[in-house]
Amino acid sequence: MKLNVAVQMDPIERINIRGDSTFALMLEAQTRGFSLSVYTPDTLSQKNGVISALAKPVSVQDVEGDHVKSGEAARTDLTSFDVVLLRQDPPFDMAYVTTTHMLERIHPKTLVVNDPFHVRNAPEKILVTEFPDLMPATLITRDRAEIEAFRAEHGDIVMKPLYGNGGVAVFKVGREDPNFGSLFDLFASLSREPWVVQHFLPKVMEGDKRIILVDGVAAGAVNRVPQPGDIRSNMVRGGAARPTDLSKRELEICERIGPALREKGLLFTGIDVIDGHLTEINVTSPTGLRIIKRLGGPDLAAQIWDAIESKRP
Repeated sequence: MKLNVAVQMDPIERINIRGDSTFALMLEAQTRGFSLSVYTPDTLSQKNGVISALAKPVSVQDVEGDHVKSGEAARTDLTSFDVVLLRQDPPFDMAYVTTTHMLERIHPKTLVVNDPFHVRNAPEKILVTEFPDLMPATLITRDRAEIEAFRAEHGDIVMKPLYGNGGVAVFKVGREDPNFGSLFDLFASLSREPWVVQHFLPKVMEGDKRIILVDGVAAGAVNRVPQPGDIRSNMVRGGAARPTDLSKRELEICERIGPALREKGLLFTGIDVIDGHLTEINVTSPTGLRIIKRLGGPDLAAQIWDAIESKRP
């Protein structure tokens, strides 16, 4: 099966191919003989019921600084593609939400991965709340009194933006932390959205495990260890990647959530687990494929394309 594939992503010329999962998917697609095009979400248009974008054909190679060759960009009806990969990075804002509404118009005639309806309705820090028994104690609110009561009950907490990404603006706050008031005021002045407030898990210093699920099945993992003096394990924030196996508890978490992911058409997801607690389910633009393979793990890009091909009629 030779597929015609479009990738909705940030500008391909600017990506860091060493750690970019979208690039891993594109390399594998090219290996299979699929045709590849890319477009940025700002070029999406809807006219008389037709969803189009300014797409350009590309070829890719695993060479830093010379990783893409591009053809002429042209406005293209997205239904002319067999598959669209929804892969631009968050933030999950109204611009992002609008793209999911547009892509929903072409799916599933053109298979969009992940399903745009469920990407819109199940962002990372919301979908996870369907499984409260698997999570650390969690509060979502803007109400200061609620946060203070939660902090009094649980002691050390972590505060982070509900629709943030990449470890940006993630703070640990102690039970008696004198910076809490200023931090609350800063958050409140920057955004109208709620925050996620969670009981702090000290074992995060031993690692925050990213587990990749393909069509709801655990397929590979990497343990991300924070730098000394930081609680954020995101590799973009300096977290160190370590090879890892899945514990019995982590496998149980995957088995619990897998059917829900599969039912929602969330074919490529990445979950975060700290000390046996599920903290996020990443559905917008999960990462980890290249580092898992580099550390001796499986080729997850190949598994994802196997799953995509199985979904095509």
